[in-house]
Amino acid sequence: MDSNSFYFWLSQQPQLAVQPIVAFNPQREKLLALDFTEQNKSLTTAVIEDVNLFSEYISQQLNEAGALYGIGGYNEHRTVYARSRVFDGVVEEQARCIHLGVDIWGKAGTQVSAPFDATVHSLAFNEAYGDYGATIILSHQIAGASFYSLYGHLALIDLDNLREGKFIHAGEVFAHFGEPAENGQWPPHLHFQLILDMENKKGDYPGVCSMADRNKYLDNCPDPDTLLNLLNWAK
Repeated sequence: MDSNSFYFWLSQQPQLAVQPIVAFNPQREKLLALDFTEQNKSLTTAVIEDVNLFSEYISQQLNEAGALYGIGGYNEHRTVYARSRVFDGVVEEQARCIHLGVDIWGKAGTQVSAPFDATVHSLAFNEAYGDYGATIILSHQIAGASFYSLYGHLALIDLDNLREGKFIHAGEVFAHFGEPAENGQWPPHLHFQLILDMENKKGDYPGVCSMADRNKYLDNCPDPDTLLNLLNWAK
């Protein structure tokens, strides 16, 4: 299955129930679309390279908008990855800068729930500066389709409560947004990504790719908001 096949499969599932992965009531709460491209001139090098300033920036944006979460990022060409050697390439075209998931920015400790029934595929603490930090990957088998969902930048304690093969019910809380010390040194948020083929990887999968590999990875990582439907509510 590739992304186009996934989108077609999804279009044929009108009764598919997708549970919210974070609590959000669109009648009472707001979402804010956040931009991490070079068009956002507020994200100076000084802000990006200091996790405290970066966290203050996110909090200020949410507070000024009266928003519960900030959201966005799929297929976004981001400047923020220059802060970490994790994303370096030998040449510019190989530097990883295309974001393959959706980020939900909010408070540390925010609960994360499974969108569907799932089993735990794998988990890991990817502790390098700028990496995922605590990471959980779930496996889903639904109406003839098989795919995975990845949750990055979690609380480290979440890894203590899970094991590979454990069943997770749709809507069940299984994780939380982590603090910078446990989430790869990022402001608190969730990186949510869909993956069709794990390519034999466990506990990790690229959440950012190079311009040269953009089509390859987008073909294997469909837009998560086709399930979340959160961007419709973002301002």
